[in-house]
Amino acid sequence: MTHTEHTDHILVVDDDAEIRRLLRDYLEKHGLRVTAVPDGRAMRAALDRARIDLVVLDLMLPGEDGLTLCRGLRANSSIPVIMLTALGEETDRIVGLEMGADDYLPKPFNPRELLARIKGVLRRARALPPSAEPEQARRIRFADWVLDVPSRHLISPKGVVVPLSGGEYRLLRVFLDHPNRVLNRDQLLDFTKGRETLPFDRSIDVQVGRLRQRLNDDGRDPTIIKTVRGEGYVLAATVKKEN
Repeated sequence: MTHTEHTDHILVVDDDAEIRRLLRDYLEKHGLRVTAVPDGRAMRAALDRARIDLVVLDLMLPGEDGLTLCRGLRANSSIPVIMLTALGEETDRIVGLEMGADDYLPKPFNPRELLARIKGVLRRARALPPSAEPEQARRIRFADWVLDVPSRHLISPKGVVVPLSGGEYRLLRVFLDHPNRVLNRDQLLDFTKGRETLPFDRSIDVQVGRLRQRLNDDGRDPTIIKTVRGEGYVLAATVKKEN
């Protein structure tokens, strides 16, 4: 096998040539394969050419900004995204996470910190068992409900459109990508929050409760997202993905 078959491939998207050079040199020095591009058009071309394991995406880009690109990525793939944001722009970071970014790092940053974030996100991305279904689906059907992926809307059995928050969408996608498999709280927290969480963090129970409300799934006797005592939660439904 070649060296690159053992190496994670990172795509850096930043319009600052000096940052691209710095990150490429540093990450390659630490055993990663790196492609660095200046904008969204070059990003899509790179994604078409090769398998990418993680995208480091600057928020402020010429033309399409990082939030727009992140939303497009998340609608069609599960590639992890780390967003680079300007220091102090808390609102942008929150919106980035709502758009589906897995983590964020404020500029200026130490490349060693970015490397640690990359390793952490990749580790979490591989914590769940692989989905048997193709990722690129426009509609996902389950239990008489439909998830419209491009709009991130739920459509009820009666045809009512139910908007989802970013967190609700990510949680539902994790369940839909791994139907009829018990997922523990740590796995669900990692994939919905994208950052290190405190021990015994029970916020996932609140998120599951909110998602059940969206699905009209009775929390006392749920039929779609069931609780498995001592283990976690399971989506108890047949899932059909449509391109």
